[in-house]
Amino acid sequence: MLYLSMAAVVAALLLFVWVGLTARQPDAGLDDYITARNSQGAQALGLSFLASGMGGWILFAPPEVGALVGPIALAGYAVGAALPFIVFAFCGPAIRRALPEGRSIGEFAQACFGGGVRRWVALISLLYMSCFLIAELTAIGAITGMLSDVNPALVIVGVAMATLVYTVWGGLRASLVTDRWQAWMLLGLLLVVGYVALQRLPHIDTSTPLPGIPTGAALSVALTLVIAVTAANLFHQGYWQRVWAAEDSSALGKGALLGGLTTILVVAVVGGMAILTVMSGADIGSPPIPFFAMLSDAPAWLSLLALLLAMTLVASSVDTLQNAIASLAVTEKKGLSLSAARWFTVLLMLPVVLIALQGISVLRLFLIADLLCATAVVPVLLGLWSRMTPAAAIAGALAGLLGAVLPGWIVSGSLVQGLLIASFPGGVPSLGPFAGALLASALVSVLVALLAPRSQPLQTQA
Repeated sequence: MLYLSMAAVVAALLLFVWVGLTARQPDAGLDDYITARNSQGAQALGLSFLASGMGGWILFAPPEVGALVGPIALAGYAVGAALPFIVFAFCGPAIRRALPEGRSIGEFAQACFGGGVRRWVALISLLYMSCFLIAELTAIGAITGMLSDVNPALVIVGVAMATLVYTVWGGLRASLVTDRWQAWMLLGLLLVVGYVALQRLPHIDTSTPLPGIPTGAALSVALTLVIAVTAANLFHQGYWQRVWAAEDSSALGKGALLGGLTTILVVAVVGGMAILTVMSGADIGSPPIPFFAMLSDAPAWLSLLALLLAMTLVASSVDTLQNAIASLAVTEKKGLSLSAARWFTVLLMLPVVLIALQGISVLRLFLIADLLCATAVVPVLLGLWSRMTPAAAIAGALAGLLGAVLPGWIVSGSLVQGLLIASFPGGVPSLGPFAGALLASALVSVLVALLAPRSQPLQTQA
């Protein structure tokens, strides 16, 4: 079975490489490499949003939330995962009109607020995407170890190298084309693996109460997840690239809505499987891994399909992140050549792979990065408001940082404890820091903007 698993993994990776390389435009310049400008229809964008947003995380986080916290929190997770796409569906056309030749979230921040805000936004985006990359490669290593006898390090390095080959060579177009294949593969594999695994569970007693915690606490967790996931993903440069890759505003709106709706469906299905697993009385393990608990004592062919599902999920998000980071580098470093952008992507992956090979948990770092995104997301998006000013954006972002610490400071009576709570000890998400960051940044941004005249109009180009 070892050799069959290795052969299947290699075959899938070679398929992704072949598909990605065939999408390359031989005479494409730097702009096409990082934006594939005005080239994608609604369906292609919808599948791309789905594939690039999904990752190995959906086999861990939604099932655990569903099994331990319940359906209310799971609904919050599903909405949070999809809400960024909904935001782009409605705000994307305005962003395209304001920056018809735009390429990044940094350029949007530059046009609205100037260089200082741009550099801060770019730093947050880079931090978040690096955490995302490490988490995805760490996840595929852990999943490989659970489902097969293949050395997890080989799969981590294999996924990183295979995705690098076609993203470095083919750019965003390669990522977009492989996204279509990966989206259909993950939907098909998820349905097969989920259906067969559920059939093998012990009898599900419909009279058994749904798993979860009290409604008030579940709503708090749901709201926390909505804020954290939405705020962080709005700093995902890969999603911003697709704003300009769309054929037109109509294709962007329809594609983003399609991606959002399918994302809600996938997250709900995966989390729902975990709820059914708990209701069946099956042992979900400690720490809980409900999705993989369904596969305990599964036939070898089902474990192999689950491994291919996980690898497809991880590859679809990793290739998006690789090209997104290259895009961010190009837009932040003026004069950077196409060749230099490619080498930057390769070099960045070295520390990412090394950290992923350690198998450490990155959840706490992920939550801190999410919180940083929450402190700045409202001031950045308010750049579409005619009254918004650079001073208001800077004041709002600073207020967001204070707001993240303030709830813990008030409860504990200590600034040091407030800082500690905002760093999520134990990797447990809590509503206070996220709600504080969001509310403080929004209120201060709007107040400062209303009290001061607009000093710098939005430019038509970055």
